Amino acid sequence: MKFKTFILIFVLLTLIIIAGCSSNNVNTVKNIDGEKITIFKSVSCGCCDIYSTYMKKQDGFNVEIITQQDITGIKDKHGIPIEMISCHTSEVGNYFVEGHVPVEAINKLMIEKPDIKGIAMPGMPSGSPGMPGSKSGDFIIYQINMDGSTSEFMRI
Repeated sequence: MKFKTFILIFVLLTLIIIAGCSSNNVNTVKNIDGEKITIFKSVSCGCCDIYSTYMKKQDGFNVEIITQQDITGIKDKHGIPIEMISCHTSEVGNYFVEGHVPVEAINKLMIEKPDIKGIAMPGMPSGSPGMPGSKSGDFIIYQINMDGSTSEFMRI
């Protein structure tokens, strides 16, 4: 009986250790401390305010918000294709981030530093950061390549 108790305790402790180690590796990529992200938003956009609050709650980002009457100039500056446009545009490092992009994608961008212009999640998907409703499928984040073409960056 004592041997069975010892085995049970050993198995439980092993499972606890494995769970603790694996939880440290699942979607816990940290951003670079103090990374500045500038969010350009329209004066009339409420979801942009919610997205800005979302970004302020993320560890490691220094958030600056610039409110403008018209933000098409920032979209033009970065060459964001019309089919990739959303309501707000951010700049982080040498990249742009278009729309309600989850922080996991921004972290991946800043850690991998691919040779692209930026990333975008077009439209205003329900349940994405800053948008009400529930998520109805994968969020597809696209990368905008240096030549202006687009391809999938990641799914969340």
